[in-house]
Amino acid sequence: MSTAESFPPLKNDLLLRAARGEKVERAPIWIMRQAGRYLPEFHEVRKNHSFFEICRTPELACELTLQPIDRYGTLLDGSIIFSDILVIPQALGLEVEMIAGRGPVFNDPLVTPDDLSRLKKDVDVDKELGYVYDAITLTRHKLEGRVPLFGFIGAPWTLMAYMIEGGGSKTLSKAKSWLWKYPTETHGLLQKITDVSVDFLVGQVRAGAQLLQVFDSWAGELSPYDFNKFSLPYIQQISTKVRQRLAEANLPDVPMVIFAKGAWFALEDLTDIGYNVVSLDWTIDPAYARKVTKDKVVLQGNMDPSVLYGGDEAIRETATRMVHAFGKDGKHIANLGHGILPTVDPEALKVYLETVQRVSAEIRK
Repeated sequence: MSTAESFPPLKNDLLLRAARGEKVERAPIWIMRQAGRYLPEFHEVRKNHSFFEICRTPELACELTLQPIDRYGTLLDGSIIFSDILVIPQALGLEVEMIAGRGPVFNDPLVTPDDLSRLKKDVDVDKELGYVYDAITLTRHKLEGRVPLFGFIGAPWTLMAYMIEGGGSKTLSKAKSWLWKYPTETHGLLQKITDVSVDFLVGQVRAGAQLLQVFDSWAGELSPYDFNKFSLPYIQQISTKVRQRLAEANLPDVPMVIFAKGAWFALEDLTDIGYNVVSLDWTIDPAYARKVTKDKVVLQGNMDPSVLYGGDEAIRETATRMVHAFGKDGKHIANLGHGILPTVDPEALKVYLETVQRVSAEIRK
């Protein structure tokens, strides 16, 4: 296992400094799903390998992680390991396939609490997900210190929803019905996912991850009451326990990011649960977010990914407005309000990256 001392020294630490709340010369920028389907070089690799085969092959996961860094160079201030949030359900014993045109599909999802018996009782996370650790360690070396590397997980509620719905869903009616029909079993499942998540994140840091992000992609599908009951306590546990475990193991206390998509109502709560950075989707006004969070956390985001289809002028105009809205003294990591869409022109993203970098540097002079 590599140690921090054996990795190449970091040449660009802007993202790490900003995530810790330090005053920086401009807003760092990275993009959710930046290693992915909008890049032609991604499709070249994908022609010969299934999605989860790439995730499980450290050399391929590393190659895809580096693709946007190689393409955009100094326009990106961070990388994120090529993986998927659904590796945790796989580690728990469920089979997941990535099917073209449909996305992730669980062949045998959880239907009633009786199906919980199919999940592994004791998950050896290092054994089941060691391929992610190997990919992180390899990527840290191959990055040669160009930018920091993110590790990540899906939040317990989001993973539970996938495990019950069997894939994507417009209503999440199957998963939500569990909350009311089977509250005890629901909390048991959420706790099980949380425990695995903590082990997995600690392992990612041990392997070389320099920041961690928790994706609660379906947070906004819950009412405020249900979010406070079925999501918030578990994402709070994750930040608390990961920090405890890192300290006990003498591992770096890495910055942690929470992204609860659609949960604008929880913004105040999200600032007080142990995360350094709160990521915003595009439906939240940055000025409003700064007011609600009282600058206690760093904010990340948040241009609507669809603006990247709007042409260079619209991209520049919207990106400029976004940077100004976060403020010249704002604690801000620039990103999109969710992942980049698969049919975006890579040159359109370049315009966004260039605009954010230029405007952010200008207003902070």
